[in-house]
Amino acid sequence: METIALPPRDAFAAIGVGVTKGYELINSGELESFKIGRATRITADSVRAYVARQLDAAREAA
Repeated sequence: METIALPPRDAFAAIGVGVTKGYELINSGELESFKIGRATRITADSVRAYVARQLDAAREAA
């Protein structure tokens, strides 16, 4: 089965950002997250969408 939700540190590592920047992305809505009890999870789709938006922005700037 494909992983569809990641712990924050795994999601942050996947996009190459630290914990502080990662939580900034969650708080700004750039990464979609939810809670299971006290545990935060970030959707894999939101990680992919974030990377796609960053690539689009880089292409537009070039």
